[in-house]
Amino acid sequence: MEYVKAFETIVKEQLERVERMKTAPQSTDYKSLDKIIVGIIDGDGIGPIITQSCKKIMEELMADEIAAGKLELRDIEGLTIENRVEKLETVPADVLAAVKECHVLLKGPTMTPGKGDNMPNLESANVKLRKELDLFANVRPVSIPEKNIDWTFFRENTEGEYALGSQGVDINDDISMDFKVTTTIGTTRLARAAFEFAKANGNKRVTIVTKANIMKKTDGKFLSLCYEVAKDYPEIEVDDYYVDITAANLIKEPTNSKFNVFILPNLYGDIITDEAAQIQGGVGTAGSINQGGRYAMFEAIHGSAPRMISEGRGQYANPSSIVRAGAMLLRHIGYQDQAAALDKALDEALEALNMTSNNTGNSTDDFTKFVIEHLK
Repeated sequence: MEYVKAFETIVKEQLERVERMKTAPQSTDYKSLDKIIVGIIDGDGIGPIITQSCKKIMEELMADEIAAGKLELRDIEGLTIENRVEKLETVPADVLAAVKECHVLLKGPTMTPGKGDNMPNLESANVKLRKELDLFANVRPVSIPEKNIDWTFFRENTEGEYALGSQGVDINDDISMDFKVTTTIGTTRLARAAFEFAKANGNKRVTIVTKANIMKKTDGKFLSLCYEVAKDYPEIEVDDYYVDITAANLIKEPTNSKFNVFILPNLYGDIITDEAAQIQGGVGTAGSINQGGRYAMFEAIHGSAPRMISEGRGQYANPSSIVRAGAMLLRHIGYQDQAAALDKALDEALEALNMTSNNTGNSTDDFTKFVIEHLK
């Protein structure tokens, strides 16, 4: 039967992936590099507008390093929905090859075709890049000082439901099935990254988020493995919550101020981090890191907003999320002072400007110019 063959293929591919994970490269030592190459991927919709805004800001901020040949901002073309559909490739081979020539990526949002879009069933470009580059941890900070909220989310990036999201099987006209995967290596490396972060930042509390009472195999394994890693960090407080009560607790004061570091499987992390960003001020206010061993990718956490383009409002897109990601990128590769300056200028822009996403407020160009002026 076709669905039996499909399931056999999925299991075989996942077993092969586990073997590749066992030989994954160690983290890049950016200090040892003569030149750090930052790949700039525009994406779809408002992606080119906000990404080029961030690039202009970074060119101004890092002018000396670029002139000295220590840093290169390299445009990578071709990761557009039009090119992907034409080539019937989630990430075209030439684009992937160009990506792998870089050390870190700054990526705009890309479109994933939906069921009603009359397009081929292409996988999410983000999911594909995360798997190809083995970007196993999606790290998203959320800070609201006035509410004493300081959260950092470690979302598993290459497994869970999303890893096999385009490989579901129609058994017959009455039954469709999707799959979820949890591996020992995938979970333990995520958990260790989260605990190391907590330790480096003052032994912050770590909370594991699952639905292990229902998803007993996959979430149960995830929960057990996280607690196993926790044994190596006895100085850190650790607990766990189900995903539904976590969603409720994020808006419950003062309970929400007691949380610090979260470890979440892929799907729950996607949902919970959007909620957290909304609490901070909107999904457009947060950036995210996708980190692995050799590579790291930084991006806005919102989508490509095709409606803004179709309605002629693209020039009013708010670039703050990808600019925040740009600051995170600079900090990641060792430019702490420049990252702090960018964060400060960004905060001032968000306070001073009125980014309404239409002609009643400031434009993307207004935002870009303001940030550049306040870097000085």
